[in-house]
Amino acid sequence: MAERNGRTVRDLRRANRTAVLQRLYFDGPLSRFELGPVTGLSSGSVSNVVADLVADGLLEEAGSVDSDGGRPRTLLRVAPASGHMIGVDVGETRVRVELFDLTLTELARAERPLEQRRYEVEGIVGHIRDGIAQVLDAAGIAPERLLGVGIGVPGIVERGPEHGAVVHGQTIGWDAVPLEELLRAGSPLPESVPYFIDNGAKTLGQAEMWFGGGRGAHNACVVLFGSGVGACLVTPDVENGRAVEWGHLTVRVRGRRCRCGALGCLEAYAGAEALLDRWREEGGEPPSGADEETALTAMLAAAYPADGAEADPVALAVLEETAEYLGAGLSDLINLFQPERILIGGWAGLQLGTRFLPAVRRHATAYALRHPAEKVTVELGRLGPDAVTVGAAILPLADFFSRGGRRPEPLPVGPAPAWRTALEERAPH
Repeated sequence: MAERNGRTVRDLRRANRTAVLQRLYFDGPLSRFELGPVTGLSSGSVSNVVADLVADGLLEEAGSVDSDGGRPRTLLRVAPASGHMIGVDVGETRVRVELFDLTLTELARAERPLEQRRYEVEGIVGHIRDGIAQVLDAAGIAPERLLGVGIGVPGIVERGPEHGAVVHGQTIGWDAVPLEELLRAGSPLPESVPYFIDNGAKTLGQAEMWFGGGRGAHNACVVLFGSGVGACLVTPDVENGRAVEWGHLTVRVRGRRCRCGALGCLEAYAGAEALLDRWREEGGEPPSGADEETALTAMLAAAYPADGAEADPVALAVLEETAEYLGAGLSDLINLFQPERILIGGWAGLQLGTRFLPAVRRHATAYALRHPAEKVTVELGRLGPDAVTVGAAILPLADFFSRGGRRPEPLPVGPAPAWRTALEERAPH
C-alpha cells in the first residue's frame, strides 16, 4: 500500500530502521528513550524498530544508565560481529586489502607491493582476489557473510548493466577496464556479495566525512595527495561525494607534460612523482632504487634537516614551489565550490604534513577570492594512510544502511513468471 507521496509501508519501515541504525552507529550507545528525539520517531515506532533490529542480530545491549526516578534505561549499540566488509586501496605503490567488522574495526589485512608502479590489469585483479582470500582466511570469516567489497581505484568509474563498474584510468594506462566483470570471473566470493568500485579520492572523502576532519561540515573538499593528486567534493546536493579530476586542471599553459599526456596539469607540478622528478632535474639525488615514499622522506630530510645542518637549497626551493602550485590549485576549489573545509590526505600529503601546510594555506588565500577564502579552513586529514581503504569499506556499509540493515535480495532462480513472459513476448523487438 502506498501513501500519497508514493512511499509504501515497506519504504517507511526501511527508513525507520536506517534512522535508528545510523544514530546508534554514530552516536551510540543510546537508550530507547534517547533514540526518539534524535530520530524523530515516536516511542512506539522506536520500540518496534529496535525489537526488529535486535531480532535480526544487528543491535545488542551495552549496559544501562539511571533514569530520573524510574527504572534504569538499557543502552543499545550496533553489534560489531553482525556484518563484515572488505576495503581495497589500489594505490601507487601497493594494493592494500583490509577486512572490517560492522563498526570498522580492522580484523585482518594483506598488502601486495607493485613493482615499479606496474598496473597490468591481470596483476591488479590477481592481487585483489588473493588479498580477499587471505584476509577472510586469517579472520575465519565465511565469504557469504560479507556485506560487500569496496575498492578505491585511480581514474574515472562508470557503471553499466552489461559490464558493471568500468575504470578509465588514463594516468595508469587503463582504457575502459571492466574491473567488476574481471573480478567476478573466478572470484572466491559468491554472487550474492556485491562489489562497490569508485575513485580513490572519493573513498578518502567518504572516510574523512564519516569519521575524520569532515564530520559536521555540509560543504567540503577532500584532497588526495599521493603520486598524483585528486579531490572529492561533498555538498548538500552530493551527500556521498563526487570525485573531481582536480589533478588535471591546467595551471600552466604549455607547461610540463603530465603523465596523462596533457601539458601543464597541476599533477605535473604538485604530485609526488612530479615533485621528485623536478628535484632530480635540478640536481637532487634521491636514494638509488628507493620507492616514492622513501625518496620523498629523503627529500624532506634534505630540505629540513633535524640536526641543525645546512638545508639543501634545491630540495627546499622545489618544495616551496610545490606549495605554491598546490595552494593555487586549492584556490580554484575555493572559488568554484566555496567549501567550509579543505582536508589534505594521501600518503604524500601526510608526509609533507604540518611543516608544509602554512605555506599551502598562504598561497591558497593569496590566489583565491577574498570572501570565500575567509570562510574556509585548510587542514590535514585525520585518518592516516589507511583512509582510502576505510572509505572503500564504507561503500558497502552505506549501502547496507540505506537498505535498513538488510542484505540485497538474491536474484530469482528458475523460469520467469508467466505474466512476465507474456509481457516480454508482446514487447516490440
